[in-house]
Amino acid sequence: MKQAEDQQILDWISSKDQKEKGFRSLVEKYKEKLYWHVRRMVLNHDDADDVLQNTFIKVYKSIDHFEGKSSLYTWLYKIATNETLTYLDKNKKYSYDTMEDSEDHPAIKNLKTDPLYDGDEIQFHLERAIGTLPDKQKVVFKMRYYEETPYREIAQILDTSEGALKASYHHAIKKIEEYFKTKELL
Repeated sequence: MKQAEDQQILDWISSKDQKEKGFRSLVEKYKEKLYWHVRRMVLNHDDADDVLQNTFIKVYKSIDHFEGKSSLYTWLYKIATNETLTYLDKNKKYSYDTMEDSEDHPAIKNLKTDPLYDGDEIQFHLERAIGTLPDKQKVVFKMRYYEETPYREIAQILDTSEGALKASYHHAIKKIEEYFKTKELL
């Protein structure tokens, strides 16, 4: 069903008189999933909207070059992930090097007052711990933990091996466990 819907969307996009309909359908189908994928990494609604808008602009400009070597879903997630990593790299307000830096970090402090954030105290601490991870490790952890994305798909999205991803995920878990131990939350 999913592939048939995606094929219909791609057929519309490749048709000159139905391209806009196809693109609207693509956005409608994937905007919420992509929004939450981005939002989990940037933590802020407005920033997630900005990254998502940039993602769809890039998709619109390059959809004619989609070769179908991966699923449409994987291709979209790859673009969204790359846009998010670029955004995070340019906006260092989302990174901090130590657990102590996370205590008063603006992205974390604003998380509790965000009406779309519904996490409890443990979830809040998890976000603080995740924030100390390197960006790529952060992406791997969030895709695997929150979205339960298979390693095979993450490997396609990030252009890396499954083995490297498993190692990154393992290291991320160890760092998060250490954070919880130092905070005496385990």
